[in-house]
Amino acid sequence: MSAYRLGIGTRANMELWSAGIECQKAKAPAADEVSGRWFRSDEPSSRLANPGSMSNFSRSQPGLVCCLLSLCLSLFQPSGANAEAPSAKGGSARISAEATRVNQAPKLDGTMNDLLWQLANPITDFRQREPHEGEPPTEKTEVRILYTRHAVYFGIHCSDSEPSRIIATELRRDVSQDLDDHFEILIDSNHDRRGAYVFEVNALGTQNDGLIVEEQGGTDRGDFDPGWDGVWTSEARITPDGWTATIEIPFTTLNFNHSSDVVWGLNLKRFIRRKNEEDLWSAYRRTFGITKVSEAGELRGIQDIGSGRLFTVKPYGLARYDKQTGQDSKFPLTAGVDIKYGLTSNLVLNLTGNTDFADTEVDLEPFNLTPFKVFIPEKRPFFLENAGIFNFDIGDQDQLFFSRQIGIDPITGQQVPINGGAKLTGTFGRMEVGIMDVNTRSSGPNPYANYAVARLKESLWLGSYIGVMGTEKRSGNVLDSFNQTGGVDSRLVFFKDWFVDAHVAGTRSPGDPSGASDVGASLSYRSNWLDGIAARRKIGPNFNPEVGFIERTDSNETYGNFTFKVRPQISGVRELQFEGFILHAPDTRNEVSTQEWQGTFRAEFNNGAYTDNDIADVFTQLITTPFHIYKNVFIPNGIYHFARHQLTYGSGQDRRFTYNFFERFGGYYGGTLNEFRVRANYRPTVKFSISASETWNRFRLPLPNGNFSVVLASLQANYSFTRFLTFTSLLQMDTSNTQAVSANLRLRYNYRPDSDLYIIYNVGTQFASIAPANPPQVRETRFAVKYTYSFAP
Repeated sequence: MSAYRLGIGTRANMELWSAGIECQKAKAPAADEVSGRWFRSDEPSSRLANPGSMSNFSRSQPGLVCCLLSLCLSLFQPSGANAEAPSAKGGSARISAEATRVNQAPKLDGTMNDLLWQLANPITDFRQREPHEGEPPTEKTEVRILYTRHAVYFGIHCSDSEPSRIIATELRRDVSQDLDDHFEILIDSNHDRRGAYVFEVNALGTQNDGLIVEEQGGTDRGDFDPGWDGVWTSEARITPDGWTATIEIPFTTLNFNHSSDVVWGLNLKRFIRRKNEEDLWSAYRRTFGITKVSEAGELRGIQDIGSGRLFTVKPYGLARYDKQTGQDSKFPLTAGVDIKYGLTSNLVLNLTGNTDFADTEVDLEPFNLTPFKVFIPEKRPFFLENAGIFNFDIGDQDQLFFSRQIGIDPITGQQVPINGGAKLTGTFGRMEVGIMDVNTRSSGPNPYANYAVARLKESLWLGSYIGVMGTEKRSGNVLDSFNQTGGVDSRLVFFKDWFVDAHVAGTRSPGDPSGASDVGASLSYRSNWLDGIAARRKIGPNFNPEVGFIERTDSNETYGNFTFKVRPQISGVRELQFEGFILHAPDTRNEVSTQEWQGTFRAEFNNGAYTDNDIADVFTQLITTPFHIYKNVFIPNGIYHFARHQLTYGSGQDRRFTYNFFERFGGYYGGTLNEFRVRANYRPTVKFSISASETWNRFRLPLPNGNFSVVLASLQANYSFTRFLTFTSLLQMDTSNTQAVSANLRLRYNYRPDSDLYIIYNVGTQFASIAPANPPQVRETRFAVKYTYSFAP
């Protein structure tokens, strides 16, 4: 969420130096290309920490999750089943649109030729968010909205004075469209002004969709969390005066079945790639954006509709050949099922049985240059859907709940079989609810385990909340039979630009060790010209959330960061940024552990090009356990002082060929390290695209065998026969491994909405290890055919 970074041994710098973790630039916000440190003015600063403690949990009391659930239901019970959040009442006047009732669906051929579209009043009042906040767009946009008893329809006309320069290259569903001209529709069907569905389409009709939860976008700093997949249809055409699109969204997809007094939150966004221009119907302040659901407009007029209750059943069948290192070949035939049911308009129940993730994209192989854990994003569909509800940030990317701890061995990266799971997510009046229970069976060194998670958040005023979370892990490991984690957090928003974030959390494990708490708070401010944050956080030496992600413990941190932003009248330049931050993080005994200070200059250009340069980045870092960096090379214990510098440049994003490079050089644990990375993308046609990257790490350490180099490279090619039949390939090389090359080939046929046939061949690892240093991972050869069929009973 924020730019919070912690020293060379912390996650942000780990990402800077773990060159296998890819990070693409889309609209080129000022960012660190390798680390993913994105600085977007519409993103609030993250929570950090403050000293404190939490008492241990009593073993004699009921299960942690049940206790937390009972407590929150009693404390946060709304006054009625349909109690409305305060944010949904009153407030200043909002822009609104009217949906028009029709007896039959309009033609969904990507054009506006059907006369039914003329029955609807057009929405035309868009404003620029980028580059000139609040000014009229440079191109006209018109949106018409119709509805029938069972669905809502959007007709979109994006006029363009130079239609030959419209960029439309992506045919793959659920892939970022930030390099294309595209259009987004936000629907807050509950009208709680906290969360929403987002539907995105480009000028080829390609679909992408996701959710916004508590006004937070995706983990990659996109407009939405793409883990959710809805059933909807779209078509688009490039015309002599621009491009048009037609969209049908069934009420079942929105899990919406009210029939009177219907008011939705609505927002619309158009992005013009060659101009790097972002136009919105509402929430067009630069510090807002489409993720600011509370600033969306309203859609009225929908009456007397049919049932929109969500109910889908999605069984799968899987045949595969599987050969792992040191084991016999296997030819299993398996099957399972996923069920999604809308208990109410606001609550969705997900069930999964004998879950398999053969079709999940493989992780990009990391090379960890720090002695701390590697953060790798979740990619599995069951855990991605509505994942934002379970977010409990405790600083940087640390999370009280991290779903990759379930079903993946954290050391080897090997998949652990899942017997089944259940997940309930949604809202209950003013309260947001997330409850999950997953059971895994014994596999190799991993005993059977059961994971329970409960998350509840009570909405206060706009953008503010107070919440609790509890997790409980029970396993067959006699030395670690249980682990419980609980926490309380809050975000308070004042005057729309000031944020107070705070949390207190604690863990309980066998032996009831002391010092098992994490407490913190931060004050942040954001505006068009300044982003600032001041934070305190104290992490006990025995804080151990086994179903979460915590980079390091035993830390007493003070952090401050200020980023100044100016928009000078310089041709081609959009924004200049000057950042300075300082981190002081001794351990809880006040002995030196980590210190860092940095000065950075960034520039963003009108065509999407950018530069990001660390003038100075100075570290003090304590190593307490010999750090295995490469083969037989170990960095010994001690206190290290060194400085590094960075140069980054990314080309304009409005061309078929784009590139960026990254150079970081300077000290590294008593020696030197030079990192150079280059990445190139080429999209010659709408059907074919290719990208390649290479990172060269050159070490010069005052140790035996301390002069060596590690090269990481990847080559990814994509071919789309149609929007519904796509082939992707990924080749990776890591010279720090004996078996350096891995490959993944995948053919996907989306033969009907939410139903697919996959043919997959994989050599190497599917899921990467998140363990410190670079432990060996299980290597496998797998060929799989997976068939899924989604239907509504």
